Amino acid sequence: MTASEFQSIAHTIPVEAGIYKYFDSGGDLLYVGKAKSLRKRVSSYFSKTFTSYKTHELVQRISRIEFTIVGTEQDAFLLENSLIKQFQPRFNINLKDDKSYPYIIIKKEPFPRIFLTRRKINDGSEYLGPFTSAGKVRELISFIRQFIPLRTCKLPLTKASIDRGKFKVCLEYHLGNCKGPCEGHQSEVDYAEGLQQVRQMLKGNLNPIMQGYKMQMGDYVANLQFEKAEIIKKKLEHLESYQSSSVIVSKHLANVDVFSILKDGDAAYVNYLMVENGTIVQTHTVELQPRLEETDEEVLAFAIANLRETFNPITGGAREIVVPFEIEYPDERVTVIVPKGGDRKKLLELSEKNVNYFKEELKKRKILQLEGKTDMEKKKVLYQLKDYLKLSDLPVHIECFDNSNFQGSYPVSAMVCFRDGLPYKKDYRHFNVKTVEDINDFATMAEVVERRYKRLLMENTPLPQLVIIDGGKGQLSAAMESINALNLHGQMTVVGLAKNEEEIFFPGDSESLKLPWDSDSLKLIRFIRDEVHRFGITFHRNKRSKGTFVNELEGIKGIGKNTATLLLQQFKSVKNVRTKSIEEIEQLIGKAKAKLVWEHWQK
Repeated sequence: MTASEFQSIAHTIPVEAGIYKYFDSGGDLLYVGKAKSLRKRVSSYFSKTFTSYKTHELVQRISRIEFTIVGTEQDAFLLENSLIKQFQPRFNINLKDDKSYPYIIIKKEPFPRIFLTRRKINDGSEYLGPFTSAGKVRELISFIRQFIPLRTCKLPLTKASIDRGKFKVCLEYHLGNCKGPCEGHQSEVDYAEGLQQVRQMLKGNLNPIMQGYKMQMGDYVANLQFEKAEIIKKKLEHLESYQSSSVIVSKHLANVDVFSILKDGDAAYVNYLMVENGTIVQTHTVELQPRLEETDEEVLAFAIANLRETFNPITGGAREIVVPFEIEYPDERVTVIVPKGGDRKKLLELSEKNVNYFKEELKKRKILQLEGKTDMEKKKVLYQLKDYLKLSDLPVHIECFDNSNFQGSYPVSAMVCFRDGLPYKKDYRHFNVKTVEDINDFATMAEVVERRYKRLLMENTPLPQLVIIDGGKGQLSAAMESINALNLHGQMTVVGLAKNEEEIFFPGDSESLKLPWDSDSLKLIRFIRDEVHRFGITFHRNKRSKGTFVNELEGIKGIGKNTATLLLQQFKSVKNVRTKSIEEIEQLIGKAKAKLVWEHWQK
């Protein structure tokens, strides 16, 4: 559409506030915008020279203009964001954030369970969130369950079933992780109080829970139940530690949403800190791709609207927004603050640190992103790794081993395979430990390494150029025993990776090798290590949830399920039982059975 063509229709465009839509000759939506005065804003596209090629290209493509009059500027702002999200016009800002976020669900059922879900459906359940990280949600649920006993079983706990005595309490009840509603040991009212505490914890409000524990501890002390009071005291200390590490600025700060922006070339990054009761309960950073000549103020306002709608779909967000500069945010309920100092300034600086970190990490990930690259580009990091480790061959085939156990019990191992620097999941392997009794990381590593490479030899399958043993010198020595027993010494390079320092050990060397902290080689090794951890922990968790592990205590001849449960109830884990003296065990289960347990550990 030319300027003269527009002039012939300019008088038909209203002067009220609203949104306008540009379409091309094929009827495709090109752009959606908002305006206090539709006629003034649309006319500006045809009456001035734009320096941006993209804006010039947009104007050349406009064939048809539509507009919608709304009551207020705020309505125009909300409608614009809604239409952009729905239609994603090619010339509007692109919010590069297509994740499905996790929720914590309080299931609609008697004695509701809480768990993580990514599917929000209209089933009457209560959905808390969304949250930015599934890992953090799992940590949060685990933390909650340390303090609030909630059921994890899937039993249909109807009143009729409970009254008939259909169910029996499980190990979780004996361990103190559940109050046993299945046998009527807990009322629905008491259970509902626990759920209300969950809601408070998710809002960062720990004070009601801590006050309840203090009253409970006082009652125990008054009744001379000092052991129970000590347990409550430790829980209080844990909660206070969690609160002190979570409260960033001030316990008395009102709820506030904090945003910062960073421009980098054609991209923009916006960080969001959600603060409730002085605690940062959510943090998230998004990347945006401005398409036209949008100002920083326009980009930030667009991102704020989308982030608040995503993470506060019901309330819409806090009534106070902290930003680095003045923006137009046409919502009468919201106060926009540009802080000069104090707690809000500290929060803004923290947000700016987060957005800078996100940008740098994104660049690092793009450096290591190998998909879609040429063969030489993929192997660049492998050549670098070959040089650092002084390998004789290019490590196009890498395997990494790691052991996993749960509270000193149920050992398993995992191995991941990388080819050309990328995960090769077809060759990932899990190992149920067969020959090792008790928990012995060294013997476990020796077993699984022998099983893996004995099979490859039998199948005449090529060996990897590099094998990484996660765990350091001890596990490396154990792995080398199996390598030497199979006469594979010198046919592949085997190194150990210290768990904390990221040091690399070669067999027999007293000194470790540290790769440059910012090198692509170390990033690849970290990626491999994290992948074997993830793969092993997932396998372990699945086995535990399916009940395929056998309690080691029950495997002791003469020790039945009830005795094993009693030991776990008192000492919390098999590992702890092993550390107790025979006298301590004797006090709980008697002399004869204590002797059986004690002798089992001495074998």
